[in-house]
Amino acid sequence: MSDSVASSEVRKRDPEGTRRDILEVATHEFAAEGFAGARVDKIAEDTATTKRMIYYYFGSKEGLYLAVLEGAYKRVRALEGNLRVDDLEPVEALRRLAEFTYDHHTSHESFIRLVQIENVHRAEHLAQSEQIADLNSTAVKTLESILKRGISQGLFRSDIDPLDVHMMISSYPIFHVANRHTFKSIFGRDMLDPKLHDRYKKLAGDMIVATMTQR
Repeated sequence: MSDSVASSEVRKRDPEGTRRDILEVATHEFAAEGFAGARVDKIAEDTATTKRMIYYYFGSKEGLYLAVLEGAYKRVRALEGNLRVDDLEPVEALRRLAEFTYDHHTSHESFIRLVQIENVHRAEHLAQSEQIADLNSTAVKTLESILKRGISQGLFRSDIDPLDVHMMISSYPIFHVANRHTFKSIFGRDMLDPKLHDRYKKLAGDMIVATMTQR
């Protein structure tokens, strides 16, 4: 059976499943090898598809990479939306969000590596997305709601804006993932050692709550 016939048969059988499989494998390939180093042939081989099929779904290597980035941001924002922080008191809501972010980022190293890779490329691919800016605006809106409630109750300082808080919440776990190996080599501590996870997760919440409640 030729590649084109095989591709047609797979598409008829389960096109959405095939697309999901390609994105999953591509996520690991781009995270491990970067945009330049990732090979579409390798992704096709690991998904038992063809290069032609990948281009059928995503148009190009750039299109596949952008779909991977969009998928990574969609997943984290969807999980974030399930936290239901609006039902919590402001301090607890802020802590919950910081601890969730630590959990997610340190258990999804591929996501952090993709963000690092895109920064190397000065966000040239991400800037082409029609979805990512809107997806991430929800994170800031969630924080804005929490902070407004906390400020109105006299719990939070009012001189730090939601984007600053988002930056602080994200930076702590990103440091743990991005600098894991150099930190371990220099100081002899693996920041992602499972035995340290709960300690660092709590510290993530402590730091952001202490910052926002500091007068």
